[in-house]
Amino acid sequence: MKIILFLPKTKVYMYNDTSRTVSDETLFFQVQQGNEGAFEALFLRHYPALCAYARLFVEPDDGQEIVSDVMVWLWENKEMQAFENSLKSYLFKAVKNRCLTLINRNEVKQRIEKMIFDNLQSQYDDPDFYVIQELTEKIEEALARLPENVREAFELNRFQNLTYNEIAERLGVSPKTIDYRIQQALKQLRIDLKEYLPLLLPFLLH
Repeated sequence: MKIILFLPKTKVYMYNDTSRTVSDETLFFQVQQGNEGAFEALFLRHYPALCAYARLFVEPDDGQEIVSDVMVWLWENKEMQAFENSLKSYLFKAVKNRCLTLINRNEVKQRIEKMIFDNLQSQYDDPDFYVIQELTEKIEEALARLPENVREAFELNRFQNLTYNEIAERLGVSPKTIDYRIQQALKQLRIDLKEYLPLLLPFLLH
């Protein structure tokens, strides 16, 4: 029996339902050989459960997109993959990590908006929503350009109010390293956001 299905962000494939009895390991070995039907079988096998799991963390639409991205990433990087435990465990962990990344990104955005609003409110009676939105986007773009370890240290300090010692303990480095990373972040952000410095001074001070 053949079933024609459209998979998100993939082509239309032919799926043979007899593959339901084949193990994940066997299917993934076939995927590594470039077998698109085996990839589709894995996709169909795990997609519903992964989407249900993602909904524990994010909205359904975001969860579906994350699961699709994980599966497509798996296909695109199939030659390099090796799993410590099982493919299923890897997929659930990958989905969870991407969900948490999205949550953190949304929290950072909310904290940026609040910070900008508070700063503007102290200077103007009626802060302009569009100014807040523009500044938020500029800060997000500037943060995204920072090296990951620099950005992480800066965000933990500015948006989660962690001390250098607390960040150092969490990341497994010295407080001196955290101080250096935050100084590097401030240096670059002052350059990237120089047009907005009068509005962002509290954010960009040591």
